[in-house]
Amino acid sequence: MGKLLEKIIPNDIGGIAGKSMSGILFLGLIFSIASFFIPLNLTVEIPAVIIGLFVFFKEKLYEYCYKIEKRQVGILVIFILAILYCGSSYPFILDHFGYYIPTIKWLTEIGIVKGISNLDLILGQMSVWHILQAGFSNFCDPFFKLNSILLIIYTLYIIENKTWIQLIFVPVLIFFTQSPSPDLPVIIFSLIIVNEIFSGSKNISFLFGLAVFAFSVKPTVIWLPLFVLLYSLFSIKLSIQKLIFGSFIFSLFIFKNIWTFGYPVFPVAVLDLGIPWKPNPQLLQSSSEYAILKTYDGQYTYNEIIHFSWFDYIKNWLLLSGIKSLINIAFILVLTGFIMYAFIKKKKIISLLVISVLVKSIMVLLFSAQYRFFLDVFFVIFFATGLNLLKRNAAITFSMILMIIFSGIFTFPTFVQHYIPSFNPGKFIVKKDLTQLFKPSNYEYRNFNRLKVGNLNFNVSKQYPFNFETPIPAISTSFVMDYQKAKIFPQLIDKNDLRKGFIWKKLDSTEEKELTKSIDIIKNDYR
Repeated sequence: MGKLLEKIIPNDIGGIAGKSMSGILFLGLIFSIASFFIPLNLTVEIPAVIIGLFVFFKEKLYEYCYKIEKRQVGILVIFILAILYCGSSYPFILDHFGYYIPTIKWLTEIGIVKGISNLDLILGQMSVWHILQAGFSNFCDPFFKLNSILLIIYTLYIIENKTWIQLIFVPVLIFFTQSPSPDLPVIIFSLIIVNEIFSGSKNISFLFGLAVFAFSVKPTVIWLPLFVLLYSLFSIKLSIQKLIFGSFIFSLFIFKNIWTFGYPVFPVAVLDLGIPWKPNPQLLQSSSEYAILKTYDGQYTYNEIIHFSWFDYIKNWLLLSGIKSLINIAFILVLTGFIMYAFIKKKKIISLLVISVLVKSIMVLLFSAQYRFFLDVFFVIFFATGLNLLKRNAAITFSMILMIIFSGIFTFPTFVQHYIPSFNPGKFIVKKDLTQLFKPSNYEYRNFNRLKVGNLNFNVSKQYPFNFETPIPAISTSFVMDYQKAKIFPQLIDKNDLRKGFIWKKLDSTEEKELTKSIDIIKNDYR
């Protein structure tokens, strides 16, 4: 599929990885457009696979496999086996159950739904990465291991382009291979784009398109398209024509957000266009307050936080108990060190990268300074400053040592759980089972209640906060409680058609009784 896109938008990134990156971009756009009209089921997946295989053999793309140097094949095989080994483990990122899988479920069964954020606010994001995953989750990838495939593609990119310093990142990134987490693609796309620009690439059309695509996967990577724009403006001759492809992707991203969320950029309620299916303001306020609580890892109440002085805001964020304090301090030190590095080097390209990263960092610190929102900054800064730090053999040796250590965490998870108890995701890593090597591990939980409020028949998982296995339309228990507090509830725009979408509605007396009855049923389950 990447070969087809290259006939329209040329791509200077050679080899298997280059074609694969183009294919990811192309299929992400095709599936996104298709999902407005049809569910991303076998009707979409089968033609994509057939066309891809046809072009693969017709264009003799398999010949790129023979171009990999023989001395690199052993390294590639070792890393692929390690990625598959770790990727076959049980998902342990909680967003997998509360956000990734419910989103994919809607996309494969219904498609993109208007105003779905009124049903469950988090579903309003509908990341293009989950759109891509949904398009391949019917028979190609029913265990949602797209991230494992992407990490293999990234390893190929490193070997094909001999950018050995990046090999060190692969062992760290295996922690994102069990789930379709959008963090992995934005980190990988960022590293590839920065490397291409540092290598002198002038293919702005593709690089800007890929940067905007990464932004549509996760908007916290806003610095990436900004960096490409600054590079094209100050380092090479800027042509508006070269921005058309990226602008199209950006327009599609904005339209998708308005369709699902009611505002241009999820989850920020700015640029109110008066869309009738936008979320309830009280719920948006609650979401904003929750983001602030997450900034401080839930260690302070919202009332305490809003009464912080500026000094308290900074001090308490840096001195949180547990590992997140170390991450926050490291972020400030690394960012400060990068600024100093740019002053010393006095290179235009480094300065442009610093400006871009600073803009993103300031925005994150102002809105919600959670460590997961600036993870990509660590990788990019380390790459930019250590580009020529390690030669091939040293990078391979060091990365293999790291791979053994980090793979060991999936083999013996109790080690990280015992010695780093404040690393919350580590608590959910489950010990490896050999059967996972040929059948990746997955959870099943199909215990739920069928409830009704107004014209909406919905499902709620029993004694569990997430709805990854619950039939749609499903609502998380926490949102049902929030709706009762706000005295509203989501309703179908057309009671006979889920595809027509959702709005929120003030409860009348009958609906209040129905909601109270539903909540009683939920609470009784927990008793």
